[in-house]
Amino acid sequence: MNRAATIALSPFSLLYGAAMKARAALYDRGIFHVQNVSVPVISIGNLTTGGTGKTPLVEWVANRLADAGHRVGVLTRGYGRTNPHQRVVVSDGSQILSDVESAGDEPLMLAESLLGKAAIICDMDRAAAAKWAIENLECDVLILDDGFQHLGLARDLDIVTIDATRPFANGWVLPAGMLREPISSLARAHCVVITRANGDDDGQLVQEIKKTTDAPILRSRTFISRVRLLNVESPVDIGKLRLTPVGAFCGLGNPDAFFQQLRADQMNVVHPVAFRDHQRYSQSDIDQLTDGSVVHGAEALITTTKDEVKLRSFCFRLPCYVVEIEIQIDEPQKLIEMLERAIKKTRA
Repeated sequence: MNRAATIALSPFSLLYGAAMKARAALYDRGIFHVQNVSVPVISIGNLTTGGTGKTPLVEWVANRLADAGHRVGVLTRGYGRTNPHQRVVVSDGSQILSDVESAGDEPLMLAESLLGKAAIICDMDRAAAAKWAIENLECDVLILDDGFQHLGLARDLDIVTIDATRPFANGWVLPAGMLREPISSLARAHCVVITRANGDDDGQLVQEIKKTTDAPILRSRTFISRVRLLNVESPVDIGKLRLTPVGAFCGLGNPDAFFQQLRADQMNVVHPVAFRDHQRYSQSDIDQLTDGSVVHGAEALITTTKDEVKLRSFCFRLPCYVVEIEIQIDEPQKLIEMLERAIKKTRA
């Protein structure tokens, strides 16, 4: 956003920021009701709009909890689905029960990646979804996906992700900036995970975070775990793919992070194309993308797992590869111990 637009929208941002502070205060004072449920709730969210690398962390936490013997349920709103007011059980943990239109792209992606590990439920009313998951799926721990601003459901551990590559954007809340609420809201966090961290380069960001919260700060980075062809489960040789010029495309909140990830892994990206977040693709989109990529010398296309779930029915004139991303936490045991303490506290 340019400076003129920021200045023009700044009065609205001041009002929005004040409203968010007032809302949090009303919950804190008990004027707005916070609902408690009978099992531990782990919230994983962020301060900004757009991608912060939150979803890989949701997967990481769900996998660790499942490996520890828990019946995990992930509660998500499900952006971009056809009926946002309807509860959709995307997965009961053992089978996929919905499609991308009913579930939305990220919930279906999570359901597939966590099959056998966690149930995925879409519902705008997270408290109602939590109670349903406990009663009907016997979940004994819940993950509140994108839950930092969802104050109506009590949580036992509040994790906030901050993208080191663009932590607070221009520092303004919506609509002049990308912040969902003022930076001071970090005081509610129990843990901050800096994503896409680059070693000592984030020292200034750490100091900025410490001005607001005493919560532990962990660093993480994402890496490409494997690459495969669209609609094919077996991986391909990444080394050979690096020799192929590719047209990269995605519909993410932070598309540059994906393109940078590819280049960091020495992929030969000759034509990057960013669609809007949660893009609903058409065959025309694919054809135009392919034509543009060919003009730039691409011999293949490459995209994300979030986009893949919306692309399976289309025809591609070039091979289309899908990149699977995982998160690596610098001090994973610290986060595991926080998860364990939250669970023990609830059961005490």
